[in-house]
Amino acid sequence: MNSRAASAPVAVITGGGTGLGLATGLELRARGLRVIALGLDTEPELEGSGIGFQRLDITDEAALAQASAGFERVDVLVNAAGIIAHGGAEFCIGGFRKVVEVNLNGTHLACLLLRPALARAGGSIVNVASMWSYFGSARNPGYSASKGAIVALTRALAVAFAADGIRVNAVAPGWIRTRMSQTAFDDPARSGQIAGRIPAGCWGEPVDIAKAAAFLASGDARYITGVTLPVDGGYSAA
Repeated sequence: MNSRAASAPVAVITGGGTGLGLATGLELRARGLRVIALGLDTEPELEGSGIGFQRLDITDEAALAQASAGFERVDVLVNAAGIIAHGGAEFCIGGFRKVVEVNLNGTHLACLLLRPALARAGGSIVNVASMWSYFGSARNPGYSASKGAIVALTRALAVAFAADGIRVNAVAPGWIRTRMSQTAFDDPARSGQIAGRIPAGCWGEPVDIAKAAAFLASGDARYITGVTLPVDGGYSAA
């Protein structure tokens, strides 16, 4: 690694090998940050992107603690790791707990373990909430509950970490074309109904979330903390 790369600001992204995490990593990489993705899964776009990838279960406290100890400083932490369980699985105790463990507890754990490195950099955290942080989902109570809690966690940590010079914000994606939403997008009736409610008139793309996250992580947002920013084409306003 050359000296210029070594001195670049560092971004750590949980769930950074796929979906919104990968899109955000690509955006931050393009802005000159050194990006390390943590997670269990990858998509082809990761290859050759310049993003470093560490295979890691973010709910494994020992593994995440070991990885966190390797960072002297972290300028940006993006918590994008998340799962959803279909087929009624979230109405079972085990399915509900699994989703909450990844989406909420994994996010909290990453914030806690990387807090010292973030403090050394005066860094910024961007969590990934959801439109379902606010709306009820008949299919996914675990996902909805975990993402609702992300909004409250973001506020709490924004206050708790302020003395360390760490800002904490979140983005709340609406209907974005990712692997997680592909089933809904591929259903013409459902996809059309969704698009019909969105004032912007179309589904969002992962880059829309990436650019919002990059803004919240940047110095341009230096006076913004404790905020959850909807990025949904106006869906939540309709």
